[in-house]
Amino acid sequence: MRRDEIADLAAFVIVAEERSFTKAAARLGMAQSGLSQIVRKIEERLGMRLLSRTTRSVAPTEAGERLIATLGPMLHDLDGAIASLGDLRDRPSGTIRVTTVEHAAKTILLPAMRKLLPEKSGCHG
Repeated sequence: MRRDEIADLAAFVIVAEERSFTKAAARLGMAQSGLSQIVRKIEERLGMRLLSRTTRSVAPTEAGERLIATLGPMLHDLDGAIASLGDLRDRPSGTIRVTTVEHAAKTILLPAMRKLLPEKSGCHG
């Protein structure tokens, strides 16, 4: 499956969750007409209606409900996995090497490092 097809399916799930093209478009930051075209394209590709549309509401058809039941949890798991990567971005990691004279290392750096780092930090002195 191509990346744009996955994005289209995610957009469909959001329309179904919001039960509104207007609310879903606002949530996705896109035009309502573009979102409507995406859903229409999915329906044409599958050869069936996924959403029942009236002037006031949008509701999933039986086929839409089945697709949401399968896609919804997968997409939410994917969102969670991507969000959890943010923890790694915000946490410093890697090796720091400091070159200094022995006196400065013993009197300033090592005492400061012991306060900041866990016991087995690899802090050599």
